[in-house]
Amino acid sequence: MQRSTILDTRHEQMFPVLTPAEVQRLRRFGEVQRFPAGACIVRTGEIAPGFFVILSGEMAIVQRDSLGNEQLIVSHGAGHFMGELAQLSGRPSLVDATALLALEAVVIPPQRLRDLLVAEADLGERIMRALILRRVGLIESGGGGPVLVGRESNAGVIRLAAFLRRNGHPHSVLDPDKDPQAQALIERFHVSPEERPIVLCPDGTLLRNPGEDELARCLGMVRSLDPAKLFDVAIVGAGPAGLGATVYAASEGLSVVLLDCRAFGGQAGASARIENYLGFPTGISGMALMARAFNQAQKFGAEIAIPDEVVGLKGGDGQFHLGLANGETVRARSVVIASGASYKRLAVSNLAEYEGSHVHYWASPIEARLCTGQEVVLVGGGNSAGQAAVYLASQVDKVTMLIRGQGLAATMSRYLIDRIEAQPNIELVTHSEITKLAGEDGILKSVEWSNRQTGEKTERDIGHVFLFIGADPNTAWLTDCDLKIDPKGFVCPRDAGHPTETSVPGIFVIGDVRAGSIKRVAAAVGEGAQVVSAIHGYLADGGPIATEKV
Repeated sequence: MQRSTILDTRHEQMFPVLTPAEVQRLRRFGEVQRFPAGACIVRTGEIAPGFFVILSGEMAIVQRDSLGNEQLIVSHGAGHFMGELAQLSGRPSLVDATALLALEAVVIPPQRLRDLLVAEADLGERIMRALILRRVGLIESGGGGPVLVGRESNAGVIRLAAFLRRNGHPHSVLDPDKDPQAQALIERFHVSPEERPIVLCPDGTLLRNPGEDELARCLGMVRSLDPAKLFDVAIVGAGPAGLGATVYAASEGLSVVLLDCRAFGGQAGASARIENYLGFPTGISGMALMARAFNQAQKFGAEIAIPDEVVGLKGGDGQFHLGLANGETVRARSVVIASGASYKRLAVSNLAEYEGSHVHYWASPIEARLCTGQEVVLVGGGNSAGQAAVYLASQVDKVTMLIRGQGLAATMSRYLIDRIEAQPNIELVTHSEITKLAGEDGILKSVEWSNRQTGEKTERDIGHVFLFIGADPNTAWLTDCDLKIDPKGFVCPRDAGHPTETSVPGIFVIGDVRAGSIKRVAAAVGEGAQVVSAIHGYLADGGPIATEKV
């Protein structure tokens, strides 16, 4: 039985037809343009002129991957509109659009599209829903975007596939062990094992074992920031706290730039299911929740630079300068530190040999596919560990859950404990920690753990380990700031009465990186909203808000 796709189940919401009166309301946001039959209006990998509202004629939308494979998605006629989330942010198109018949359309540029979504509430809701569903459909089809060529178990393939998935970008993977076309590509381009995986980008560029930043720039996911622009606020970190601050600040008219070195969502984005977030009684995946916030930030016009790593912060002359790893500098009148935390690593000497391919720091469908039919070890006793354990239990034969303490009650929500206890294939092992990883040629073969009370050692033939053992504050980039930081590396608030303000006026701190923060998604989002009030107060004291280039 063939599985239903979103294109089957939500076609009318993905491709609604506007009435003549609704089309008329949209005319004021753009200009009428005409295209002859056969004209290529939009090409995959290139920035589209904007969002198209079709007045007459017909347009074909085709998804094309980097190998030239094409799939017709839909044909648009009068009353239809062409666009998905790329048009909202002015990023390169993920589809080809061709005029089948002579075409007349209202072309709305990204800025005016964002104005439309705010000014036309009812229409904006329908359009926004369609843009989101279309992106989901492109991802679900697995037929567009870059092609990753390498073994599915290759650490580079896992790393890049996870990066693209976390950033909501369509892609596909070809395994040379299973696909003759993939092997032919490796032979054709003389790719050595050290150069794998290779990535074929939509513009024809071939990348050899690229980093996330190199891949993102090839795909147009991130672009150079205007060095002449002075932002009202720069937000570092796109987890729940950073996204919350971005949405509230941008919606209140502040010019905002949001920066993150990897992907939106932070650790919350890797959660398989969050069931205690207010308003979602049936639960929601961390990725879905954070994607909604990310799309809101785009809707309100925030400048988003992901992946762009901030490596330094200096202040002076009434503004702050954020140095990026790529050599660029961002200027802002205020800064919000929401850089979260970095995952803690096991104190095992050969851990690095297996990271990315056999040792994992989150549990997504990418990692779950590698473990199907196997036993895995999961280390950790917090909520993230509990969510991952429950998810993996539905995908693998057995989950052995190791914790250092005597139980889960002190560190995990009760609903997750109940869920874990109800899973017959989750074994909780207390007072234990991993002491040895063994394998060869980068392939993990066995895991040993020891009981911290008795010293008894247990060794099992296990090939995958999931680590949820906490995180350290991500504050190494703040060495040039005169900020008060506690002995554990967390940024200290100014005082109890100003929980989001730091010891340096104009620099604010929210989320997990803040000393004394509550490690919950809702708390982080609340701090993101709360900090905007403090930013307004600071900017008002410092003079007029700068929203234009200076």
